[in-house]
This record gives sequence, C-alpha cells and structure tokens, in this order.
Amino acid sequence: MTSLTSPTCPPKPSPGDRIAVISPSSGLPALFPLPYELGLDRLRKEYGLEPVEYPATRVMGSTPRERADDIHAAFSDPGIKAVVASIGGDDQITVLPYLDRELIRANPKPFFGMSDNTNLLAFLRTCGIVAFHGGSVMCELGRPGAMHPQTAESLRAALFTSGPYELRPAERWRDVDRDWADPATFDAEPETRPGTGWTWVNPDRVIEGRSWGGCLEILGWLLMADREIARDLSEYDGDVLLLETSEGMPSATEVFCTLRNMGERGLLGRFSALLMGRPKTWSFEQPNPPEEGARYAADQREAVLRAMRTYAPGTTIVFDVDFGHTDPQLVIPYGGIVRVDGPARRITVTY
Repeated sequence: MTSLTSPTCPPKPSPGDRIAVISPSSGLPALFPLPYELGLDRLRKEYGLEPVEYPATRVMGSTPRERADDIHAAFSDPGIKAVVASIGGDDQITVLPYLDRELIRANPKPFFGMSDNTNLLAFLRTCGIVAFHGGSVMCELGRPGAMHPQTAESLRAALFTSGPYELRPAERWRDVDRDWADPATFDAEPETRPGTGWTWVNPDRVIEGRSWGGCLEILGWLLMADREIARDLSEYDGDVLLLETSEGMPSATEVFCTLRNMGERGLLGRFSALLMGRPKTWSFEQPNPPEEGARYAADQREAVLRAMRTYAPGTTIVFDVDFGHTDPQLVIPYGGIVRVDGPARRITVTY
C-alpha cells in the first residue's frame, strides 16, 4: 500500500462542471435534508458547479458494497470533475476492502471530505492521489445563514486554483451547533466567538512536507485494522501530521493513548511537524459551558504534549489550526505539500 513516489494532483474543476456528491459513510442527507439541500444550492449558485447525486447518497443503511459502487462510478465517469462527501459517519472503514485501487488510480479526481472520510483520504494517498481535507456538503456548505468567509475562501481556492495558499488563524470561530431538524436553525448565522490565534511549540525551523493524518479517532481505527498505513514507515519521513478530534470528544486519556500507540509503532517520530486542529468542546450529548470547554481543550493539549515529549520531542507543533470539526474549516491538501514556517509563524499549503 505504499504511495507513488510522485503524487498526482488531479485536474481542478471549472465553474459549470459536474461534480459527484456521495455518502461514503452514512446517508444522513435522508435524515437532515435542510443542510444538505442548502449545501447543494450553494454549490450551484456560489461556486457554479452542478452536483450529481449517486444511488446511496440519501440512503440510510446502505451496504459497504453500494457505497463503494458509488465511489467507483464517480471516479470512473469522465464527465465528473470532482467528488465531494455529503458528510462523515462511522462506517467507512467497511467500504475500503471493496475499493478498486487500480480503477481509482487510473481516474484521479479531487476528493473533498473530512471526519470519517479520513478513511478515503488515506486510501487516496496510498494511491498517490492528492485529496482535500474539508469541504463536506452538510457541515461547511450547509452552514446556517452563510458559509464562514474563511471556509468559503479556502474552499474556492482549493476547488479552482493551484499554487500556494496561506492559512490564517480564525478571526471568529464556534463549536456550538443547532438542531438541523429545526427550520428556524437556518434563519440566521450561528453565534461565534473571537479567535484566539495559534499556539506554537518548537517554532525554530521551516518545514515542508506532504500531509497525512486526519480525525484522530478514525486513524486509531485504521491502525487497529492495519489499513491504509504505509508498510514502510519511512514513507512519512519529514512529512506534516494533521490531527483533530471529533464531536465524540474523546477524553484526554484516550487522546494520549492513541498518540502513545502511534509512537510505539514508530509513527510519531517520522513527522517533522504536527498541526493540531482546534478541538470541538461542545456537543448535544455534552453541552459544555465555555469554562468547561476551555478545560477540555487544555487537557487535550497537555495530553498531546505529553505524548510528543516522549516520542518526538523536537517536532514543531501548531495548536488550534482551524481544519477539523469546528467552524471555520480551512481546506488542507491531503498528501499535498504543507509548509510550516516556525520563525515567521506562517502556514502555507499548496493547492
């Protein structure tokens, strides 16, 4: 499963092109049509793209084979110029055994997704195809009121342009959600808080490498199943590790143990830099007030630092980069080039 030496950056779509919208994890558009339809509408009106649904996109309980068939159909259709996930879920790992690696490698296309789509992002990297972490239909495109301007700008650049793009700390952000089943949710934009900037550790060098990682919980599952991890770990030498946690809000102990186990496997020390996404500290199941959310985030940061001090003490780390389950969500090329300039405190990606 080792990646190609020179990764393929697929051709970008242009306004007017058709793009696939698929649900590789869960058919949640069937349960929550409001953010889904809003996201499709924005793809058409704000980005000039024509979304094309596939059979399992709005089906709850579709089989892994059916979801794999949609992936194959989307990648093999020459009239489809990009592939976008509707949302994540928790079952995409069961789709991986059905994927035709040679079919997808022969038909590279930009893929956008995050969360459980870490599975497909990692798969595409092993195929030598650069994909994009971020940009799902329901969460980012379907945001109530309007897309966050930093999300919208980043997604537009990733979709249509090539070359360097500098990430910026969020000017305002949020992690509190509203009920997607309530039409009133979509009458106004969600409340946001002032940005807090990034926190740098070991910012004494300039690093440039290909990215790998994603949602920490999903990476843990991939490691347990021994899927989409390079057999030769030197594949990751000098690269940039992307990690973020989901609305499942894993405990600091779980975060530490997952990173510890990655360290024991010999992974952590391979990477020259770690970008740690701003953690989500609120969920419907655990609606933390701001002070408890701040404690959760601080505990997670200390867990990450504890693991990194043990297994990769010299790694440059940047905390609270906005690419995970919080809002805004900056799109980051997965398997593409990320430049981390510690002395200048700048992060630049190559779209």
